[in-house]
Amino acid sequence: MFKRLLTPVYLLLNLLYIATTAQAKDISANYQFPLHNPFEATVAGTPSALYPELPKDADIRQGDYNLRLRPEREYSLPSNFWPVKTFSYRLAEQSGPAPLIFIIAGTGAQYSSSTMEYLKKLFYGAGFHVAQISSPTAYDFMVGASPYATPGYSPQDAKDIYAVMRAIKKQQRNLEVTDWHLTGYSLGGLQAAFVSQLDEHEQAFNFKRVLLLNPPVNLYTSVSNLNNLVNTKVLDDDDGRTFYQMMLDKLTRHFNSKGRFDFDEAVLFEFQNSPQKLTENELAMLIGSVFRFSAADINFTSDLINRRGMITPIQKKIYDGTNLTPFFKEALLCDFECYIHKQLLPLWRVHFKDSLNAEPIAEKSDLDALIHATSLYALSDYLRDSKKIAVMHNADDIILGKGDIGFLKEHMAERLTLYPYGGHLGNLNYRENAADILEFFHD
Repeated sequence: MFKRLLTPVYLLLNLLYIATTAQAKDISANYQFPLHNPFEATVAGTPSALYPELPKDADIRQGDYNLRLRPEREYSLPSNFWPVKTFSYRLAEQSGPAPLIFIIAGTGAQYSSSTMEYLKKLFYGAGFHVAQISSPTAYDFMVGASPYATPGYSPQDAKDIYAVMRAIKKQQRNLEVTDWHLTGYSLGGLQAAFVSQLDEHEQAFNFKRVLLLNPPVNLYTSVSNLNNLVNTKVLDDDDGRTFYQMMLDKLTRHFNSKGRFDFDEAVLFEFQNSPQKLTENELAMLIGSVFRFSAADINFTSDLINRRGMITPIQKKIYDGTNLTPFFKEALLCDFECYIHKQLLPLWRVHFKDSLNAEPIAEKSDLDALIHATSLYALSDYLRDSKKIAVMHNADDIILGKGDIGFLKEHMAERLTLYPYGGHLGNLNYRENAADILEFFHD
């Protein structure tokens, strides 16, 4: 919801230590991705000159479709939610029979985000039908698809995504699909693992291949890492500017020197090679700030849909012309840690706690039990035994914690491809990574 207020910030980033052991796929020493600083790679991404060859939009048969999954919201939500009261997704289809791949977006991202569009083109060019699904943390999914509209508990998020996938399959029943595949990036990668496990029982798709791209291993660790970046010190005590004023000053000087304003991802790489380049601390603060904006979006939307009254007073009527700034400021005061304790954990205690085995609950606090159940650690046996699932990750990804890569190496073995650098998703568009992604699905 708030993203419409934050478009310039979101253009900076597609949402975001290192351990080593065992038998991941070897990445040769001549890996040539040019950015070795993980914060810089996370923000700037891959220079467009190093992208793989991709089809043009005009050459893709695609359309946006609507599903009426939560009809009760059409009358209970404020009028300014009208664009998302039905759930939308994008489908690109080949001219004949082909495998179909579902793509799950990362934190806060909608089905039409730039990373989703890149992956769509990559897979479409390789002969796949492609279905693009917003993240369960995106406000359109929360409004149009989620029964609880309180994302963050991976098993329930997976059920919500799976229900969307089944609805897409039903709506597109005339589409000729030879095999079903699944991928997701960042938080979407974590959720893809839970969706895959769910499908083992439901058998609606029998996914042939599932690929997790830069997923959190322990979601709580990843959230904590990103939350902590907001506290990075970037200005001297005697500097009267705010962080955002400093950013604007640097961008203004850079674009003045170029004689034009052209704020896109390609320019971010150029910007980081200019005299105005951001320091590592400034990059960290930028990443943390965008993550905080995502948390505000989720906090506001979940609170409003569920009428919890923590951010928006229950009796408050919101219309198209309502000033959202006061609510935005209030939501910014509650980071993801706050969201977990005030919205997710209370919901989990009421609806999901009893579904866990009693043994781990007895030994853990509620928060510890929730953290475990939401992370890849809860799927350790499945990840070890299921040969159709693979992970691609970066050794310097800023969302990982101590022991996370060791866990992946132990449980994924040769199904883990570990790149030496690239930060969080910074090398996703790099042509060598693209070739590895397609090789896995065509294996």
